[in-house]
Amino acid sequence: MTSSTARFDLKLDPSEKKIVARAAALMGTTMAGFVRAAAKEKAQALLERETRIVLGERDFARFAAAVSGPFEPNARLSRALKETRRKVRRA
Repeated sequence: MTSSTARFDLKLDPSEKKIVARAAALMGTTMAGFVRAAAKEKAQALLERETRIVLGERDFARFAAAVSGPFEPNARLSRALKETRRKVRRA
């Protein structure tokens, strides 16, 4: 199995580079390793936060009731289903 890597270049001003270099040294890693790990950690936290839906107790109860009850299509969906059945023939 072959492994490939994607390159990502980053420009830092001298003060940023100094901070990253010191932090990397404290972690016992290279600057590239430190930046890679920090970026991945930050990205995962952001994605987790932005893709999670948080409901209050009232909203969760309404959601649970909606998905637990029987499905009843509204008038618009019923018309669309009838139209589809009319147009689409199964082989």
